[in-house]
Amino acid sequence: MMRSLTRPGNSREGIHQLRTIEQQAQALADGSTTSRALIEASLARIADPAGEGARAFIKVHAAAARAMAEAMDILRRAGCAPSRYAGIPVGLKDLFDIAGEPTPAGSRALADAPPADVNAPVVQRMLAAGFVPVGRTNMTEFAFSGLGINPHYGTPLSPWDRAAGRIPGGSSSGTAVAVADGMVTAGLGTDTGGSCRIPAAFCGVVGYKPTARRVPIEGVLPLSPSMDSVGPLAPSVACCAVIDAILARRAPALPVPATLAGLRLAVPANFGLDGMDAHVGAAFDRALGVLSKEGAHIIRARFPTFDAIPAVNAKGGFAASEAYAWHRALLAEKGDLYDPRIRFRIERGAQQSAADYLDLVAARRRLIGEFDAATRGFDALVLPTTPIVPPTIAELADEREYNRQNLLILRNTAVGNFLDRCAISLPCHRAGEPPVGLMLMGETMGDARLFSIAAAVEAVV
Repeated sequence: MMRSLTRPGNSREGIHQLRTIEQQAQALADGSTTSRALIEASLARIADPAGEGARAFIKVHAAAARAMAEAMDILRRAGCAPSRYAGIPVGLKDLFDIAGEPTPAGSRALADAPPADVNAPVVQRMLAAGFVPVGRTNMTEFAFSGLGINPHYGTPLSPWDRAAGRIPGGSSSGTAVAVADGMVTAGLGTDTGGSCRIPAAFCGVVGYKPTARRVPIEGVLPLSPSMDSVGPLAPSVACCAVIDAILARRAPALPVPATLAGLRLAVPANFGLDGMDAHVGAAFDRALGVLSKEGAHIIRARFPTFDAIPAVNAKGGFAASEAYAWHRALLAEKGDLYDPRIRFRIERGAQQSAADYLDLVAARRRLIGEFDAATRGFDALVLPTTPIVPPTIAELADEREYNRQNLLILRNTAVGNFLDRCAISLPCHRAGEPPVGLMLMGETMGDARLFSIAAAVEAVV
């Protein structure tokens, strides 16, 4: 077996025990493990009654995963494996179409929806590479929250301080917990305002948001087509780079780390640092210190674009308007089955007129242009992924506190979606500390360069 079955405790010790995609691929190639062995280990972790599998997964495809693993082992022995990654277990967020199954998106309202006719393109690309989906991972209902709470299927817990019951972050909550606990090697999430990066930060793994246009979103139940993107969550930057390449139909290659000396890394002076708790502040400052010591230039700079975004989104932005357009008929039929907090956020979209939406489109185009010009002299922006560590589920029982913390947790990540950027969250805390994510934001279509920078940062932070 390539992965320890010891459950992670209240530190990142379990994360360090995870095997990367490349390590597993090498072990498969040299015969020291098999696809079937990897899948059995994955299924055992999911089924462990002391673990989070029952909440991290909405549906487990045990029989299909075993059959596919057997097929990958046969193909590999014959020298015909579809890729070096064939047979590695992954999880799929519950909003991806899988042929023959409904796509509930973490909701009871769609539990009896007609089954999908075909796989979503991103699912098909993972299958074509030989990855083995072991199940559908839990998520915030309809992906409309950064907290990861799901009253229908349960809320999987962050690996940190599990006894206190801390949120995993959302909306790709189940994928993050499944990766963190070693139930899968990696998984697919979506990111409309931070839904890959936030749970990655709260669970101590790496989460990637690509430049949206690089990866197809057909066959993915939408939240906001203007801002939706599909990205991986995994143990390392290199793992994310491999999966991102497959999703974007490019040849997978491990990123070559950039030279840190001389990099110009911008820390916004007018955004993203307010409201940081002590854990996040200490880890972020320590990371900046390490990068500076390695020769990177840490430059505090003001970006007026950030100041303009809240007013532009004051009526709910793209997420509310576009979600309402998709959901309004389903709300009329089955609105009582929605989580009331999610329903409230969707129904805000009814307040926007067509003129409001057109103004929003024009404002976004203008602000993207301004931001592109303002960041031209920098290699990347650096921010804490979230300004706080994961709160407890109990703290969010009050509706006002739920809404306040949701907005705070989404604040730093959502601007990357609005401004059409690529961005990555990687852990920057020490073993035994609460999880803290360091977010690097690259240029639009600068994904390859961002992976190179992130690989270098990961090596020292």
